[in-house]
Amino acid sequence: MSAIPYEEHSVTYGDEAKSIFYLAAGPRQGPLIIFVHGWPGIAKTWHPQLQAFSSLGFRVVAPDMPGYGRSTTTSVKTDYSQEKVVEGVLAVLHDTGRDQAIWVGHDWGCATVYTIANTRPEVVRAVAGLAIPYGVLERGWTGLLAAVDRHVYPENEYPYGQLSYMAFYEQSFDKAIAFQNKSPHTMLRYLFRKPEWLPEDTPSPRANVLKQGGWFGGIDSPPPPSTVKDEELIMKLDVFQEFVAAMEKTGFGSAGCYYMNHKANEEYNLAHSKHDGKLSMPVLFVHARWDSVSDCARNSGATVYMRRKCEKLTETIVEAGHHLAVEKPEDVNAAIARWLVEEVKDWWPGFWSHRFAKQP
Repeated sequence: MSAIPYEEHSVTYGDEAKSIFYLAAGPRQGPLIIFVHGWPGIAKTWHPQLQAFSSLGFRVVAPDMPGYGRSTTTSVKTDYSQEKVVEGVLAVLHDTGRDQAIWVGHDWGCATVYTIANTRPEVVRAVAGLAIPYGVLERGWTGLLAAVDRHVYPENEYPYGQLSYMAFYEQSFDKAIAFQNKSPHTMLRYLFRKPEWLPEDTPSPRANVLKQGGWFGGIDSPPPPSTVKDEELIMKLDVFQEFVAAMEKTGFGSAGCYYMNHKANEEYNLAHSKHDGKLSMPVLFVHARWDSVSDCARNSGATVYMRRKCEKLTETIVEAGHHLAVEKPEDVNAAIARWLVEEVKDWWPGFWSHRFAKQP
C-alpha cells in the first residue's frame, strides 16, 4: 500500500512574530485529529498514526511543536510555558478552519492537550494521552511529585524519584544542554532504541541523573552513535534520519526549555481551569507497561488525580516503553480507533451520512 502524501503548512501567531509548521493528510472534510508530540519529536514522529487515521477518512494534523523542526526556535525559556505553547497549537487549529478537534498527545504533548482540555474545553471533542496521565506534567512539580512511587523511590534517597533528570535541567541547564548538543544523533539513538524492561520495583536510571551530574552516569560526552545499531531502533529508519537532521539543526536548547516552566504551567492551569480541573469530554489514557519515565501501569498513585477528575475515562495498556506510538504503532492505533468507535462515534468518518443498518 502506497503512503498517503503529506501537505505542508505553516501559520504565524503571537503578533506574527512566530510560526508553527505542521503536516496534514486525509480528506479535508474528514473529522479532525491533531497529534501533539513530546520531548523530543517532530511532526513526522507521528508517521504511523498519521498514515493509519488518514487512510480511515480522518483529517490528521501534526505540528512541529515550538522549538522543534521547522517551527520557530528561540532561547527565551518562557516561550515554552504551556500558556505560550497552547497559543501556537491553537493557531494550527484555527488555520485548519475548524473550531474543534480530537486531540492526541504524548509526553510533553500530553501536558499541552490536557492544558487545552482544562482551559479551553470548547475546542476539544475528545482527548487522548499516551504515557503521561492527566494532572501530572501540566500541574508542575505538584503533579509530578504526587505521581512518584515512594515505595520504589524513597524520598530521602530519591527526592525527585525517576524525574531527577527534570530537576537537573532546572539546576544545571547549560550543562545539560551542552552535553546533549555534543551529539543529538547519539541522544536520539538512545532515546528511541528498544527499551530495557526493568524488573518491577527497580529504580529507573533517570533517577540518578541529578546525583551523577548528568546523563550516562555523568560522563563528559555522549557515546558515539554507533553504540546503538540501526536494528535496535524502534522508529522507521527514514523517519529517524529526518528526525536526527531536524534536531541537529535546532539543538536541544529549546526542547530543554519545556522543563523550565513547571511553576508557570501549574499557575496557568489553576487560574484558567474552566471546571476546577474536571474534564467532561471523553478521555483516553494509554499506559506504557514498561515505561521507565511514567510508571503508572504499575503505580496506581500516578493516576489518582486523573481518575477523580475525568468523567468519561477509558484506560488501556500497551506492552511498550515510553515511546509507545512508534514502538507499538499497531497496538496504539487500535486502542485509539476502538475508543473513537465506542466513545466518539459521531466523529467516525461517514457516521451520520452513511449509517449502518443491521438486519435481524
